[in-house]
Amino acid sequence: MPTASTKDLAQAARWFHALADETRLLIIDCLLECEQCVCDLTDTLQTGQSRLSFHLKILKEAGILKDRREGRWIYYSLSEEALDQIGDLIESLKHKGQKRRQATCCE
Repeated sequence: MPTASTKDLAQAARWFHALADETRLLIIDCLLECEQCVCDLTDTLQTGQSRLSFHLKILKEAGILKDRREGRWIYYSLSEEALDQIGDLIESLKHKGQKRRQATCCE
């Protein structure tokens, strides 16, 4: 059975690390509908800008967020490509787990 490459595992670890925090999940939830600037996210999440910037950086480094600059403002949005890849990874794990359970079950 083929296994994931070291590069794939490293990317999966970055995704799961980024997703393993309630604040970062709240940021993702806020960005599901549309992109937002830091000031909007700060108001919505009722948090300080430095704390929010820390979490945005982790999500961006994991490839889950994209950003664009407009004047002095930075707008953040979700990376549809990354979300699709994360979904594919989870489906792959689910499928492999089902195959293993079927192969090792006793009758």
